[in-house]
Amino acid sequence: QVQLVESGGGLVQAGGSLRLSCVASGRTFSRYAMGWFRQIPGKEREFVAAISWSGGDAYYADYKEGRSTISRDNAKNTVYLEMNNLKPEDTAVYYCAARLGKGDMGSIFEYDYWGQGTQVTVSS
Repeated sequence: QVQLVESGGGLVQAGGSLRLSCVASGRTFSRYAMGWFRQIPGKEREFVAAISWSGGDAYYADYKEGRSTISRDNAKNTVYLEMNNLKPEDTAVYYCAARLGKGDMGSIFEYDYWGQGTQVTVSS
């Protein structure tokens, strides 16, 4: 069992930056690939970024590439999402998720554990 707790969300002006953090419980964090997803009210949850268990491979949604950086610190059981040049359309609840195994890193169905989410609001 893995428990995930996100933090770092908040209100930011357009063009600003935020760094989200997700801390995982348990001693097997380094076995899990980690992902970030977001959900805009009235829309389906969508992929933002993911990182392999070692941190050696990172994956990004097309609309986020170049504006976001995912990273992890296995010694701290933490995964990060650095977001730059934020836009009002980035306003959403951001969730981190953990998964074992291989497969589509962008699919919500491949993830085994989810956090409760952190709200990001970008004002224009």
